[in-house]
Amino acid sequence: MDKILVQNAGKFEGQKVKLNGWVYNSRRSGKIGFLLFRDGTGIIQCIIIKNDVGEELFDSFKTLTQESSISVVGEIVKNDRAPGGFELLLSSLEIHQLIEGYPITPKDHGTEFLMNHRHLWIRSKRQHAILRIRHEIIKATRDFFDSNDFTLVDTPIFTSNACEGTTTLFETEYFGESAYLSQSGQLYGEANAMAFGRQYNFGPTFRAEKSKTRRHLTEFWMVEPEIAYCELDENIEWAEKLITFIIDRVITNRKIELETLERKIEDLEKFRGEFPKISYTEAVEMLHKGGFDFEWGGDFGSPEETYIAEQFDKPVVVHRFPTAIKAFYMKRDPENEKVVLGMDVLAPEGYGEIIGGAQREDNLDFLLERIEHEKLPQEEFEWYLDLRRYGSVPHAGFGMGIERVVSWLCKLPHVRETIPYPRMIQTLRP
Repeated sequence: MDKILVQNAGKFEGQKVKLNGWVYNSRRSGKIGFLLFRDGTGIIQCIIIKNDVGEELFDSFKTLTQESSISVVGEIVKNDRAPGGFELLLSSLEIHQLIEGYPITPKDHGTEFLMNHRHLWIRSKRQHAILRIRHEIIKATRDFFDSNDFTLVDTPIFTSNACEGTTTLFETEYFGESAYLSQSGQLYGEANAMAFGRQYNFGPTFRAEKSKTRRHLTEFWMVEPEIAYCELDENIEWAEKLITFIIDRVITNRKIELETLERKIEDLEKFRGEFPKISYTEAVEMLHKGGFDFEWGGDFGSPEETYIAEQFDKPVVVHRFPTAIKAFYMKRDPENEKVVLGMDVLAPEGYGEIIGGAQREDNLDFLLERIEHEKLPQEEFEWYLDLRRYGSVPHAGFGMGIERVVSWLCKLPHVRETIPYPRMIQTLRP
């Protein structure tokens, strides 16, 4: 007898198998019992018939409570109406722990209650589906870069300098000096690109932003490719290909989870392919026509990003932002020094920026000028300046926030559901 996982049940049709897991739900109709059984890979319906299994086993079934841990044995049979298309005709049952008073019940609970019980909430069908899709997005991301000759090169969490601005750094004592939790691995990624040509780093990043919007976390995961001998247009192409690849994989492998979330596959299908592209200046003109009182040179907030994205049925690339609002390492446009060769990818449906990137400044003198202008401590960037002293080449890259992509593809109301244990201003537990 095989011990199997629910997600593989279809491969064992007509066979007697064993599954280990937990009670998701149960009910009875006379002498027939219906058990929804979960094992972490999926949910399967188990049918238990009193006349077949006997009164003692049927009485054991009647004692089952939500999230009790059990093992079941039975035959896998096809049933198109059952979850997953198969069910189990139960012949034996072993109870490992019978529990009482499980906190999360089918009734409605408030957000605060659910967040305080996040360690249990992730067992629910909806949260489980979201995190399975998150897994697929991360796997697809790695597969995309691995299959396109990128090398994964890890970057440090502790850093001595800022990448995106000192006001959003988490500072910590580091053996007598100050260190900061990484906002981005990008600067190290540039060094890695000079060694490997195409590299990506993938890990947690931290922003001490005092933001309570539905789009922000203080700890989130970001993938950051960095490519030597790459300019802005090619950088945009890589971003388009990555997002399309991810969407294809989610559609192909996570149909059940998308159905659980009531996310229509046809909506995701229309997001694929080449994205529309507009300059920052064109975007500002679009805002003016839409009645926004927005001055050229300002940074887009949520309302502006949402309006711009609403004008298109696919993600839109906005490029060539004002130099004054972008990071010191972004290369200025040789044809217009008021703007940099940067780009953001804005997701439709009100989800805002999911990718931000740029061609990097490869000229040492220009980079020194920017560091001085931003009043940054040059000594902390000497190693970074070495990349321009020793074999400098045109290069570019971007960062894609995993949680933003999960939120968009799952069509979630808040980013807190996109990560197992979200960290926000007032959320440190569990």
